[in-house]
This record gives sequence, C-alpha cells and structure tokens, in this order.
Amino acid sequence: MANEEGVREVFVKGIFLVNMLGGTSPAVLLEDEDGLVIPIHIGQAEALSIDTVIRNETLPRPITHDLLVAILERMEVKIDSVFIDDKIDNIYYARLVLNDGGKHMEFDARPSDCIAIALRTGAHIMISEDLIISDAVSKDLLKGARSLSLY
Repeated sequence: MANEEGVREVFVKGIFLVNMLGGTSPAVLLEDEDGLVIPIHIGQAEALSIDTVIRNETLPRPITHDLLVAILERMEVKIDSVFIDDKIDNIYYARLVLNDGGKHMEFDARPSDCIAIALRTGAHIMISEDLIISDAVSKDLLKGARSLSLY
C-alpha cells in the first residue's frame, strides 16, 4: 500500500491535549514527510495505549492492543500496515491490513486502535493523500496543545 498513488505515510508526532468544544481532548498528531500535520481526536484509553508505546513503557498487565498483537504473532499473521482512508460526519475510518502467509486481509477499525497496533509492531501508518491535505492543520494552531502526560 505504501507505493500506491494517493497514499502517504505518516508518523506519530505524539499525544497532545487540544482544545475542543470548550474543553480539552486527547488527540494523536500525525505528520507526513512534507510537514503536514493532522490531529485525530481519540479516547483516554487509546491515548494511554499509544503514549505507553511512545514512552517505551510497559504496563503491569497487557492491555487489549498488547493482547491482539500477541495473538496475531502467535498465529504468525503479519501486520502489513494501517490505512486511514476516510472521514464521514467528522469520524475517521481506518483499516488494519494483515498478511497471513500471503493471504491479504483488511479489517475495519478505529484509527486509534490501528495506530496503537502499528506502533507495537513497526507497521507503516498510511493515510489517504486527499484526507491529509484537506484536514491538515497549521502548526501555529498547535502551539497551545500540551503533550499528554498520563503519569
């Protein structure tokens, strides 16, 4: 998927608290190699999961993303990539792309879950080029965002 036209690879810049509707909400910031940044608002549990990987920390017990990765690894299923491909009614949509011995499979999933899994496995995080271009935000708007510190 990384070589397809109209698709860009993005990297996790971090988890930040951003202003949203009068309050703050966790968002994962994704950035492409051209410097376009897109925030995706996520839940607290997903923020914790992603932040834990970013900080290279291990929780005392495996959380859901750790369990899923362990199951797939035991079954020798490779996570090829994740692809954030759509936005409908302000909700982002993504697919988890798996390879089971040459058999290509895609599963509908929340972007936050896909990102948490990709970070654990080193899988590429891909996004529709149209989506990142249309939803990219100015880095100036992010100056008030605070890096999430869950501990």
